[in-house]
Amino acid sequence: MTDVLTSKKRSELMSKIRSKDTQSEIIVRKFLFAHGLRYRKNDPRLPGKPDIVLPKFKTVIFVHGCFWHGHENCSLGRLPKSKVEYWRKKIENNKLRDRRVIEQLEAEGWHCLIVWHCQLRTKKAASVSLPDLLKKINSICKDWSGK
Repeated sequence: MTDVLTSKKRSELMSKIRSKDTQSEIIVRKFLFAHGLRYRKNDPRLPGKPDIVLPKFKTVIFVHGCFWHGHENCSLGRLPKSKVEYWRKKIENNKLRDRRVIEQLEAEGWHCLIVWHCQLRTKKAASVSLPDLLKKINSICKDWSGK
């Protein structure tokens, strides 16, 4: 199947895809802030520049897009019908990089958490996944109790 857009138009659309300050990241950050957690964004001193860093608790949070990070068994994570091999390789490389970064961080003593875009897509989904995230942070950091 050929692309219905010109390469120039496709390039323009792809350039609008953000890697920082996505809507999903903003939702997570606002929730954490409202519950008394302070964080850093995209700290370049850490492997993979995690989306959210909780230095006090030595915890990082990655907010992954389902498509770009190959979320298993998620309708948002399925491959497109065109250029299948290109996308399969691209997504597999992203997943491999994600695993390497998490291994590096864990080797340095960091706790790594992942929040998927599909968990934040609707208010109902977010109302379940965000409190779960808080519980995970609380279980990591026994000396902190969220609001």
